[in-house]
Amino acid sequence: MNKSLRVLAIALAVMFFLLLANVTAGYMLRSDALKSDLRNSRVRDEQFGSHRGDILAGNAPIAGNNYTGVRPFLNERTYANGELYAPVTGYFSYNYGAAGLESSHNDLLIGESDQQFVGRVIDTLSGRTQQGGNVVTTIDPAAQQAAWDALAGQEGAIVAMDYTTGEIKAMVSTPSYNPARLSSTDLDAAASAWDELNADPNQPMKNRASKEIYPPGSTFKLVVSAAALANGYTPDQMIDTPARLQLPQTNHELPNASNCGDGQQTLDFALSMSCNTSFANIGMALGEEKIAEQAKKFGFGTALGKDFESTPSVYPSGMSQASLAMSAIGQYDVRATPLQMTVVAGAIANDGKVMQPYLVAEERDSNQKLLSKTKPTEFGRAMSAENAKTLQKMMQHVVSNGLGKPAQMEGTVAGGKTGTAENEPGHLSSWYSGYMEQNHIAISVFVRNARGGESIPMAKQVLEAMR
Repeated sequence: MNKSLRVLAIALAVMFFLLLANVTAGYMLRSDALKSDLRNSRVRDEQFGSHRGDILAGNAPIAGNNYTGVRPFLNERTYANGELYAPVTGYFSYNYGAAGLESSHNDLLIGESDQQFVGRVIDTLSGRTQQGGNVVTTIDPAAQQAAWDALAGQEGAIVAMDYTTGEIKAMVSTPSYNPARLSSTDLDAAASAWDELNADPNQPMKNRASKEIYPPGSTFKLVVSAAALANGYTPDQMIDTPARLQLPQTNHELPNASNCGDGQQTLDFALSMSCNTSFANIGMALGEEKIAEQAKKFGFGTALGKDFESTPSVYPSGMSQASLAMSAIGQYDVRATPLQMTVVAGAIANDGKVMQPYLVAEERDSNQKLLSKTKPTEFGRAMSAENAKTLQKMMQHVVSNGLGKPAQMEGTVAGGKTGTAENEPGHLSSWYSGYMEQNHIAISVFVRNARGGESIPMAKQVLEAMR
């Protein structure tokens, strides 16, 4: 064999080896993903022709099956109170895939998770159709319904969470949609529903609770207050609080939206009455890095949630002093999800400890045998316990003496922070983030295109339902 032929043979051998290595690696690393990818028509036919497990809230299925007996769609996915639970369940559609828990727990629901291996073997040996497992959520149906009723169709979201564990007790987004329309085995009807929902200017398929970010307004003053306490401020420290503050190097003035006087006020009073000029001065004094560090400790910049999708909240960088002043009152380019602001309020109430939010309490097989139980996970520590207790008292003063008075409830200790944010010029949103010690519940309410304190009684309505 001459030299040219040897080189060619070696090259072909190397290429053949690389091809085998790629096929082997692809099988080992991608087979599970390919088998569960709903874009694969064989996978779709198999999954729609088998028993899919239920998603439950309390003891009641909120996603289940209607047996049709007609192939390839032996089972049609059904949703009890579909609009109410859509941000939790998501949808399961032949043409459009899956979202929400239907997506994140698809393997369990179709019986393909690692924990179900023994069950799959038994099903195979007995000739029985493979059975999907069940997902038990952390949702409290009474709290979920109360949040839905409170929003009453207004554009917004409510998230309630046990701040000692991270269990999501309510997650509502309005306006909403019925996932059953997308799971219909009438594919033409499902396609029509998909087009209609995506063309709807009210955008009902948006999950405003965990996947959309908005200016948090004055609820962000909780983060700035935590940064201030970490850097030596005290509740009775006097802060320059002019009626109007000239923003550095601009022609703009920042006013107060409440009666904050025209002089100096304590940090405690400034939080209770949500004094913009106080917090603008605190923000400029602390500087960008210290506030950014504090925001990060609360979870900003991270996709929060063990078992569901969320969008990271944003604290901007590279700001001028004027922008820094505006960011300190939750404006400029600060953006947060209602989930994030629930985590902030919950961490303060939990003596500074941030818990990772989660939606799934248990995974069970088709016979209700427990496969896994979620253990609470600590995300990190946002504040010292001492500073957290101080900020708890300040939040309680917001409710007892400040702008949060409508959130007062007899028989329990409650703290909170009100907020009004400008989404775009002329369009305001109402926020409330707070907690009640009874049952360890943190909550955030966001109502878009609302003026004043509309969010406060909504929060109270949900918290009352959980007592």
